[in-house]
Amino acid sequence: MSTKANKYCLDANVLIQAWQKYYNPKFCPDYWKILIELGKNGKIFIPELVYEEIVRTEDDLSKWLKASKIPIAKISEPITIHIRKILKDYPLLVDNTKARSLADPWVIAHALSENATVVTKEEKVTALNSKKIKIPNVCDNIGIRWINDFQFIDELDIKFQCSLI
Repeated sequence: MSTKANKYCLDANVLIQAWQKYYNPKFCPDYWKILIELGKNGKIFIPELVYEEIVRTEDDLSKWLKASKIPIAKISEPITIHIRKILKDYPLLVDNTKARSLADPWVIAHALSENATVVTKEEKVTALNSKKIKIPNVCDNIGIRWINDFQFIDELDIKFQCSLI
């Protein structure tokens, strides 16, 4: 039985950290070309609030995302129903004091609505005394599949080409 998802919902950190660190387009342009293809084929999407989080900073990633045509999932009535329940059950998912994680519940709500797998760089919080909760914790609790971006690359059998210029 295959564990591959039909659709993947990307968290902002999957794009931001990849751009800033290990898949910068200067040395790994294939990653970004593949994401565009996956978007065209309907395999990946990003929630509207993730899109807004990234494009509010005018930088190269923002410009790439605007031009990429990766599908942006809009907020709909089913999404707002999921959001209300997620925020009621998991109020610590969003850090309002530091305006962090604002898109996190939306990632989960969109994945739930689309029956998609969440792709995130976040890791599950396992400390019993922690007041924090992360996307993987909520996904596990409500039955949404989640993976990190390395698992995503492996699952889709993505290969990168390297060459000397």
